Amino acid sequence: MSADDETESEPGALFVLIPVFNDWDAVGMLLVDLDRVLAGAKLPVEVLLVDDGSTVLPPRELVAPALEAIGRVQLLTLRRNVGHQRAIAIGLSYIEANLPCRAVVVMDGDGEDAPSDVPRLVERMTETGDRSVVFAQRTRRSENLLFRAGYFLYRAIHVALTGIRVRVGNFSAVPRVQLRRLVVVSDLWNHFSAAIHRARLPFELVPCERAQRLTGSGKMNFVALVGHGLSAMSVFGDRIGARMLIASSLLGASSFAAIIVIGLVTMVTDARVSGWGIYGLGLLLMVLLQALLFSFVFAFIILASRNMSGFVPARDHVLFIDEVRTISPPVRAHE
Repeated sequence: MSADDETESEPGALFVLIPVFNDWDAVGMLLVDLDRVLAGAKLPVEVLLVDDGSTVLPPRELVAPALEAIGRVQLLTLRRNVGHQRAIAIGLSYIEANLPCRAVVVMDGDGEDAPSDVPRLVERMTETGDRSVVFAQRTRRSENLLFRAGYFLYRAIHVALTGIRVRVGNFSAVPRVQLRRLVVVSDLWNHFSAAIHRARLPFELVPCERAQRLTGSGKMNFVALVGHGLSAMSVFGDRIGARMLIASSLLGASSFAAIIVIGLVTMVTDARVSGWGIYGLGLLLMVLLQALLFSFVFAFIILASRNMSGFVPARDHVLFIDEVRTISPPVRAHE
Protein backbone atom coordinates (compact mmCIF):
# COMPACT_ATOMS: atom_id res chain seq x y z
CA MET A 1 0.00 0.00 0.00
CA SER A 2 1.58 3.24 -1.10
CA ALA A 3 1.77 6.45 0.89
CA ASP A 4 -0.80 8.26 -1.24
CA ASP A 5 -3.31 5.50 -0.54
CA GLU A 6 -3.08 6.19 3.18
CA THR A 7 -4.33 9.77 2.77
CA GLU A 8 -7.30 10.11 5.08
CA SER A 9 -10.66 11.11 3.74
CA GLU A 10 -12.71 13.88 5.27
CA PRO A 11 -14.92 12.63 8.15
CA GLY A 12 -17.97 13.90 6.28
CA ALA A 13 -17.07 12.25 2.97
CA LEU A 14 -19.52 10.04 1.15
CA PHE A 15 -18.15 6.80 -0.30
CA VAL A 16 -19.53 4.70 -3.14
CA LEU A 17 -18.61 1.01 -2.86
CA ILE A 18 -18.72 -1.03 -6.09
CA PRO A 19 -17.72 -4.73 -6.23
CA VAL A 20 -16.32 -5.75 -9.62
CA PHE A 21 -15.56 -9.06 -11.31
CA ASN A 22 -14.22 -8.53 -14.85
CA ASP A 23 -16.94 -5.93 -15.60
CA TRP A 24 -14.46 -3.09 -16.22
CA ASP A 25 -16.13 -1.65 -19.33
CA ALA A 26 -19.44 -1.28 -17.52
CA VAL A 27 -17.74 0.20 -14.45
CA GLY A 28 -15.94 2.82 -16.56
CA MET A 29 -19.24 3.91 -18.11
CA LEU A 30 -20.94 3.86 -14.71
CA LEU A 31 -18.35 6.19 -13.18
CA VAL A 32 -18.95 8.75 -15.92
CA ASP A 33 -22.74 8.63 -15.41
CA LEU A 34 -22.35 8.69 -11.64
CA ASP A 35 -20.05 11.71 -11.75
CA ARG A 36 -22.49 13.61 -13.98
CA VAL A 37 -25.47 12.91 -11.71
CA LEU A 38 -23.63 13.72 -8.48
CA ALA A 39 -22.15 16.91 -9.94
CA GLY A 40 -25.66 18.08 -10.75
CA ALA A 41 -26.79 17.23 -7.23
CA LYS A 42 -23.67 18.91 -5.77
CA LEU A 43 -22.86 15.70 -3.93
CA PRO A 44 -19.09 15.03 -3.78
CA VAL A 45 -18.03 11.41 -3.26
CA GLU A 46 -15.07 9.08 -3.24
CA VAL A 47 -15.26 5.66 -4.90
CA LEU A 48 -13.87 2.32 -3.71
CA LEU A 49 -13.85 -0.43 -6.34
CA VAL A 50 -13.43 -3.93 -4.91
CA ASP A 51 -11.74 -6.18 -7.47
CA ASP A 52 -13.16 -9.59 -6.60
CA GLY A 53 -10.27 -11.61 -7.98
CA SER A 54 -10.90 -10.60 -11.59
CA THR A 55 -9.22 -12.63 -14.32
CA VAL A 56 -9.16 -9.57 -16.59
CA LEU A 57 -6.92 -6.65 -15.65
CA PRO A 58 -8.60 -3.24 -15.39
CA PRO A 59 -7.73 -0.94 -18.32
CA ARG A 60 -5.47 2.02 -17.71
CA GLU A 61 -8.17 4.38 -18.98
CA LEU A 62 -10.79 2.95 -16.58
CA VAL A 63 -11.39 6.34 -14.95
CA ALA A 64 -12.13 9.47 -16.99
CA PRO A 65 -9.33 12.06 -16.72
CA ALA A 66 -11.65 14.88 -15.61
CA LEU A 67 -14.14 14.21 -12.82
CA GLU A 68 -16.19 16.87 -11.10
CA ALA A 69 -18.02 15.15 -8.23
CA ILE A 70 -15.79 12.09 -7.74
CA GLY A 71 -12.72 13.19 -5.84
CA ARG A 72 -10.79 9.94 -5.77
CA VAL A 73 -11.15 6.40 -7.05
CA GLN A 74 -9.38 3.62 -5.16
CA LEU A 75 -9.02 0.00 -6.22
CA LEU A 76 -9.01 -2.65 -3.49
CA THR A 77 -7.76 -5.92 -4.96
CA LEU A 78 -8.65 -9.23 -3.30
CA ARG A 79 -6.30 -12.20 -3.22
CA ARG A 80 -8.96 -14.45 -4.73
CA ASN A 81 -12.56 -14.44 -5.87
CA VAL A 82 -14.89 -14.60 -2.87
CA GLY A 83 -18.22 -13.74 -4.49
CA HIS A 84 -20.34 -10.62 -4.72
CA GLN A 85 -21.69 -10.58 -1.16
CA ARG A 86 -18.34 -11.22 0.49
CA ALA A 87 -16.63 -8.61 -1.66
CA ILE A 88 -19.16 -6.12 -0.28
CA ALA A 89 -18.44 -7.28 3.28
CA ILE A 90 -14.69 -6.78 2.79
CA GLY A 91 -15.16 -3.36 1.19
CA LEU A 92 -17.43 -2.14 3.98
CA SER A 93 -15.03 -3.40 6.63
CA TYR A 94 -12.06 -1.73 4.95
CA ILE A 95 -13.87 1.61 4.74
CA GLU A 96 -15.01 1.41 8.36
CA ALA A 97 -11.47 0.65 9.55
CA ASN A 98 -9.47 3.00 7.34
CA LEU A 99 -11.58 5.72 5.71
CA PRO A 100 -13.54 8.08 7.98
CA CYS A 101 -16.77 8.93 6.22
CA ARG A 102 -20.33 10.04 6.64
CA ALA A 103 -21.88 7.08 4.82
CA VAL A 104 -21.32 4.41 2.18
CA VAL A 105 -23.49 3.88 -0.89
CA VAL A 106 -23.36 0.24 -2.03
CA MET A 107 -24.17 -0.35 -5.69
CA ASP A 108 -23.46 -2.83 -8.47
CA GLY A 109 -21.04 -1.91 -11.24
CA ASP A 110 -23.12 -3.02 -14.23
CA GLY A 111 -25.44 0.00 -14.34
CA GLU A 112 -28.59 -1.78 -13.15
CA ASP A 113 -28.40 0.36 -10.02
CA ALA A 114 -29.17 3.73 -11.57
CA PRO A 115 -26.82 6.60 -10.58
CA SER A 116 -29.84 8.92 -10.65
CA ASP A 117 -31.19 7.11 -7.58
CA VAL A 118 -28.07 7.74 -5.46
CA PRO A 119 -29.07 11.33 -4.48
CA ARG A 120 -32.55 10.04 -3.56
CA LEU A 121 -31.09 7.42 -1.21
CA VAL A 122 -28.75 9.95 0.39
CA GLU A 123 -31.56 12.48 0.75
CA ARG A 124 -33.75 9.96 2.54
CA MET A 125 -30.83 8.99 4.78
CA THR A 126 -30.36 12.68 5.65
CA GLU A 127 -34.06 12.91 6.56
CA THR A 128 -33.52 10.13 9.12
CA GLY A 129 -30.68 12.09 10.70
CA ASP A 130 -28.11 9.67 9.22
CA ARG A 131 -29.49 6.98 11.52
CA SER A 132 -31.13 4.51 9.12
CA VAL A 133 -29.90 2.36 6.27
CA VAL A 134 -31.83 3.29 3.13
CA PHE A 135 -32.49 0.58 0.53
CA ALA A 136 -33.70 0.89 -3.04
CA GLN A 137 -36.94 -1.08 -3.20
CA ARG A 138 -37.31 -2.60 -6.65
CA THR A 139 -40.59 -1.75 -8.38
CA ARG A 140 -39.71 -3.44 -11.68
CA ARG A 141 -37.09 -5.98 -12.79
CA SER A 142 -35.42 -5.97 -16.20
CA GLU A 143 -34.35 -9.63 -16.53
CA ASN A 144 -35.89 -12.22 -18.87
CA LEU A 145 -39.08 -14.12 -18.06
CA LEU A 146 -37.33 -17.32 -16.91
CA PHE A 147 -35.14 -15.44 -14.45
CA ARG A 148 -38.09 -13.47 -13.10
CA ALA A 149 -40.04 -16.71 -12.62
CA GLY A 150 -37.12 -18.19 -10.69
CA TYR A 151 -36.82 -15.04 -8.61
CA PHE A 152 -40.55 -15.14 -7.82
CA LEU A 153 -40.18 -18.77 -6.70
CA TYR A 154 -37.21 -17.83 -4.52
CA ARG A 155 -39.20 -15.04 -2.88
CA ALA A 156 -42.09 -17.42 -2.20
CA ILE A 157 -39.79 -20.02 -0.61
CA HIS A 158 -37.99 -17.33 1.38
CA VAL A 159 -41.17 -15.95 2.93
CA ALA A 160 -42.48 -19.48 3.63
CA LEU A 161 -39.32 -20.54 5.47
CA THR A 162 -38.40 -17.28 7.20
CA GLY A 163 -41.59 -15.22 7.32
CA ILE A 164 -39.67 -12.30 5.75
CA ARG A 165 -40.50 -10.83 2.34
CA VAL A 166 -37.60 -10.14 -0.04
CA ARG A 167 -37.96 -6.54 -1.15
CA VAL A 168 -34.41 -5.21 -1.56
CA GLY A 169 -30.99 -6.03 -2.97
CA ASN A 170 -27.58 -4.46 -2.38
CA PHE A 171 -28.30 -0.92 -3.62
CA SER A 172 -28.38 1.18 -0.46
CA ALA A 173 -26.94 4.02 1.61
CA VAL A 174 -25.39 2.96 4.93
CA PRO A 175 -24.69 5.74 7.46
CA ARG A 176 -21.49 5.43 9.47
CA VAL A 177 -23.27 4.85 12.78
CA GLN A 178 -24.88 1.69 11.34
CA LEU A 179 -21.74 0.72 9.40
CA ARG A 180 -19.85 0.41 12.70
CA ARG A 181 -22.49 -2.02 13.94
CA LEU A 182 -22.80 -3.93 10.69
CA VAL A 183 -19.15 -4.91 10.26
CA VAL A 184 -19.19 -6.98 13.46
CA VAL A 185 -22.18 -9.02 12.28
CA SER A 186 -20.93 -12.45 11.15
CA ASP A 187 -23.91 -12.88 8.83
CA LEU A 188 -22.57 -10.04 6.66
CA TRP A 189 -20.10 -12.58 5.26
CA ASN A 190 -23.02 -14.47 3.68
CA HIS A 191 -25.51 -11.79 2.66
CA PHE A 192 -25.48 -8.01 2.96
CA SER A 193 -29.18 -7.05 3.16
CA ALA A 194 -30.13 -10.14 5.18
CA ALA A 195 -27.43 -9.30 7.74
CA ILE A 196 -28.91 -5.81 8.20
CA HIS A 197 -32.35 -7.33 8.81
CA ARG A 198 -30.88 -9.98 11.10
CA ALA A 199 -28.96 -7.41 13.16
CA ARG A 200 -32.17 -5.36 13.51
CA LEU A 201 -30.59 -2.23 12.15
CA PRO A 202 -33.15 0.47 11.30
CA PHE A 203 -33.82 0.76 7.58
CA GLU A 204 -35.99 2.69 5.15
CA LEU A 205 -37.16 1.91 1.61
CA VAL A 206 -37.15 4.17 -1.45
CA PRO A 207 -38.99 2.84 -4.55
CA CYS A 208 -36.61 2.59 -7.52
CA GLU A 209 -36.86 0.96 -10.92
CA ARG A 210 -34.06 -1.37 -11.92
CA ALA A 211 -32.12 0.01 -14.88
CA GLN A 212 -30.58 -1.84 -17.85
CA ARG A 213 -27.03 -3.10 -17.96
CA LEU A 214 -24.66 -0.62 -19.55
CA THR A 215 -22.78 -3.26 -21.52
CA GLY A 216 -22.07 -6.99 -21.58
CA SER A 217 -24.21 -9.77 -20.15
CA GLY A 218 -25.20 -10.51 -16.58
CA LYS A 219 -23.55 -13.24 -14.53
CA MET A 220 -26.59 -14.01 -12.35
CA ASN A 221 -27.96 -17.14 -14.06
CA PHE A 222 -30.41 -19.62 -12.52
CA VAL A 223 -27.68 -21.59 -10.73
CA ALA A 224 -26.19 -18.39 -9.32
CA LEU A 225 -29.65 -17.30 -8.19
CA VAL A 226 -30.08 -20.58 -6.25
CA GLY A 227 -26.73 -20.06 -4.55
CA HIS A 228 -27.58 -16.44 -3.78
CA GLY A 229 -30.93 -17.49 -2.33
CA LEU A 230 -29.38 -20.16 -0.13
CA SER A 231 -26.84 -17.64 1.17
CA ALA A 232 -29.64 -15.24 2.07
CA MET A 233 -31.69 -17.90 3.83
CA SER A 234 -28.66 -19.28 5.70
CA VAL A 235 -28.61 -16.02 7.67
CA PHE A 236 -31.98 -17.02 9.13
CA GLY A 237 -30.97 -20.62 9.84
CA ASP A 238 -32.32 -20.63 13.38
CA ARG A 239 -35.64 -19.13 12.26
CA ILE A 240 -35.95 -21.70 9.49
CA GLY A 241 -35.02 -24.44 11.95
CA ALA A 242 -37.69 -23.28 14.39
CA ARG A 243 -40.35 -23.24 11.67
CA MET A 244 -39.36 -26.68 10.44
CA LEU A 245 -39.32 -27.95 14.03
CA ILE A 246 -42.88 -26.74 14.53
CA ALA A 247 -43.99 -28.21 11.18
CA SER A 248 -42.38 -31.62 11.85
CA SER A 249 -43.82 -31.65 15.38
CA LEU A 250 -47.32 -30.97 14.04
CA LEU A 251 -46.86 -33.68 11.42
CA GLY A 252 -45.69 -36.13 14.07
CA ALA A 253 -48.57 -35.23 16.39
CA SER A 254 -51.08 -35.70 13.56
CA SER A 255 -49.64 -39.10 12.67
CA PHE A 256 -49.67 -40.18 16.31
CA ALA A 257 -53.27 -39.04 16.73
CA ALA A 258 -54.32 -40.95 13.60
CA ILE A 259 -52.67 -44.13 14.89
CA ILE A 260 -54.45 -43.76 18.26
CA VAL A 261 -57.83 -43.20 16.58
CA ILE A 262 -57.41 -46.27 14.36
CA GLY A 263 -56.35 -48.35 17.37
CA LEU A 264 -59.34 -47.22 19.45
CA VAL A 265 -61.76 -47.91 16.61
CA THR A 266 -60.50 -51.49 16.22
CA MET A 267 -60.62 -52.09 20.00
CA VAL A 268 -64.08 -50.64 20.64
CA THR A 269 -65.84 -51.91 17.54
CA ASP A 270 -65.85 -55.17 15.60
CA ALA A 271 -64.15 -53.49 12.67
CA ARG A 272 -61.06 -55.18 11.36
CA VAL A 273 -58.06 -53.57 9.82
CA SER A 274 -57.79 -54.58 6.17
CA GLY A 275 -54.57 -55.07 4.26
CA TRP A 276 -54.72 -51.49 3.06
CA GLY A 277 -55.35 -50.37 6.62
CA ILE A 278 -52.20 -52.16 7.79
CA TYR A 279 -50.19 -50.46 5.07
CA GLY A 280 -51.70 -47.15 6.15
CA LEU A 281 -50.75 -47.76 9.78
CA GLY A 282 -47.22 -48.64 8.75
CA LEU A 283 -46.99 -45.46 6.69
CA LEU A 284 -48.26 -43.34 9.57
CA LEU A 285 -45.72 -44.97 11.89
CA MET A 286 -42.90 -44.17 9.45
CA VAL A 287 -44.09 -40.57 9.17
CA LEU A 288 -44.16 -40.32 12.96
CA LEU A 289 -40.60 -41.65 13.33
CA GLN A 290 -39.28 -39.36 10.57
CA ALA A 291 -41.04 -36.37 12.09
CA LEU A 292 -39.39 -37.11 15.44
CA LEU A 293 -36.00 -37.44 13.75
CA PHE A 294 -36.45 -34.16 11.88
CA SER A 295 -37.51 -32.45 15.11
CA PHE A 296 -34.25 -33.47 16.78
CA VAL A 297 -32.19 -32.37 13.75
CA PHE A 298 -33.82 -28.94 13.52
CA ALA A 299 -33.51 -28.47 17.30
CA PHE A 300 -29.76 -29.09 17.08
CA ILE A 301 -29.50 -26.71 14.08
CA ILE A 302 -31.09 -23.96 16.16
CA LEU A 303 -28.77 -24.59 19.12
CA ALA A 304 -25.67 -24.81 16.91
CA SER A 305 -26.45 -21.55 15.09
CA ARG A 306 -26.60 -19.72 18.41
CA ASN A 307 -23.16 -20.94 19.44
CA MET A 308 -21.24 -20.11 16.23
CA SER A 309 -19.25 -16.88 16.15
CA GLY A 310 -18.10 -17.46 12.55
CA PHE A 311 -16.30 -14.94 10.38
CA VAL A 312 -16.26 -11.41 11.79
CA PRO A 313 -15.72 -9.01 8.86
CA ALA A 314 -14.25 -6.19 10.98
CA ARG A 315 -11.60 -8.55 12.32
CA ASP A 316 -10.92 -10.92 9.44
CA HIS A 317 -11.35 -8.89 6.23
CA VAL A 318 -7.63 -8.05 6.06
CA LEU A 319 -6.85 -11.71 5.29
CA PHE A 320 -8.30 -11.29 1.79
CA ILE A 321 -6.85 -7.91 0.79
CA ASP A 322 -3.92 -8.02 -1.63
CA GLU A 323 -3.43 -4.29 -2.17
CA VAL A 324 -5.21 -0.95 -2.18
CA ARG A 325 -4.14 1.76 -4.60
CA THR A 326 -5.44 5.02 -5.99
CA ILE A 327 -6.18 4.74 -9.72
CA SER A 328 -7.23 8.33 -10.24
CA PRO A 329 -5.88 11.47 -8.59
CA PRO A 330 -8.44 14.04 -7.45
CA VAL A 331 -8.53 15.87 -10.80
CA ARG A 332 -11.64 18.03 -11.19
CA ALA A 333 -13.10 19.48 -14.36
CA HIS A 334 -13.33 23.02 -13.02
CA GLU A 335 -9.67 23.06 -12.06
